[in-house]
Amino acid sequence: MEAKRIVVKVGTSTLLRPGGGVNLREMELLARVLSDLRNMGHQVILVSSGAIGVGSGKLGLRERPSDLRGKQAAAAVGQCELMHLYDKFFGEYGRTVAQILLTDEDVDHPVRAQHLSGTFEALLDLGCIPVVNENDSVSSSEIETGQRKVLGDNDTLSAIVAGLCRADLLVLLSDIDGLYDADPRRHPDARLIRRVTAITPEIEALAGGGGSQWGTGGMATKLSAARYATARGIEMVIANSADPAILYDIAAGRDAGTRFTAAPGAEEVNRA
Repeated sequence: MEAKRIVVKVGTSTLLRPGGGVNLREMELLARVLSDLRNMGHQVILVSSGAIGVGSGKLGLRERPSDLRGKQAAAAVGQCELMHLYDKFFGEYGRTVAQILLTDEDVDHPVRAQHLSGTFEALLDLGCIPVVNENDSVSSSEIETGQRKVLGDNDTLSAIVAGLCRADLLVLLSDIDGLYDADPRRHPDARLIRRVTAITPEIEALAGGGGSQWGTGGMATKLSAARYATARGIEMVIANSADPAILYDIAAGRDAGTRFTAAPGAEEVNRA
């Protein structure tokens, strides 16, 4: 199996239990699989949601804050807890993690973006696993609407990170199996679409609504991420995070979730 540079995005619904507590089992399994993929020769970048949800639980809140100030405070607390747990779990498998928090300005400014690319390259060369999130404590792109956005959600963020890192593969892990030809919650006979070669209006029409109680986003943001990634020669897969071992099949190119193939001729643009 050819070694690849892989960006894996994990959603809030994976990291938190329905009541708001941290899902330690899922975090530990994710760290084990990503560490093993690194041992197999792959370079791995983790884009992790969950700061606000984890912070809300740490602060004893019964639900996600509704005001901007409260969300940013919860994010500040939650990001510390997230990195503490990632450092612990990855460390058990001999891997060093590095935190990178981004804002719109970081990825939208050419010089900053160039420095970011250099930082990712250096960390990967050193064998680290970068853990990336939007800097919600100072940025309102995702948690407050009505303003100019570059990032806006962690699906989009992961696609931008994949572009900055010149990744080969982007994987969005969530609480869904992939893209269906109908809403599986309403249509039990809905069929999983295994491969998408072009994001047509028909494909876009399949996108559903928002995400979980503790997170943001939905299928529409995932299709937007797919459009961004595939245009830059990066394949993308949407898959269920219930068993992180699915990443072995995804990295090997086997059928798992929904795979969006890279646009023809886009690879040269991404590698330029």
